[in-house]
Amino acid sequence: MQPHAHTSSRSSHALLALRVLGAILLLFVGADHFYEYSVDDYSVVPTIGALFLLNFISASVVGLLLLAPLKRIFHRLGTPALELATLSGFGIAATSLAALLISEQTPLFGFMESNYRPAILVALASETAAALCLALLLVLMRRARSANRRSAGRCVAERSQASPSTT
Repeated sequence: MQPHAHTSSRSSHALLALRVLGAILLLFVGADHFYEYSVDDYSVVPTIGALFLLNFISASVVGLLLLAPLKRIFHRLGTPALELATLSGFGIAATSLAALLISEQTPLFGFMESNYRPAILVALASETAAALCLALLLVLMRRARSANRRSAGRCVAERSQASPSTT
């Protein structure tokens, strides 16, 4: 096995692990919002209740997309689909975190959190972890993609130099 192939395999395993972890954290963010919506009666809070339900739905859909074999499903468009799902997951986690932090300091849509009860601490931890994990995944995927492009460009240049010109 070539050293480059071993490094590539290791990095693809790391990307997959980061992707699965990000997906699980995002699913947890959605589950936490559904819990708050259904058990803690956020469903009756105007605007906030609907937003919690939408957060649950979107986090669930994107989390499941991140777990799906998008490259097999979409073939050539698999990588852009994965990047879009990763960016969407980051957006869900980061905006959930921002909204929670804002609602701790000032009313948001007429609603204000009153203290750092255990459910709030869980939400802060899961949303922060999901946002960081998915941001890192997005950065590493884009870095790997640009490295692949550079490597492909070098191969084409080497081939064109090695083959005699027909002009």
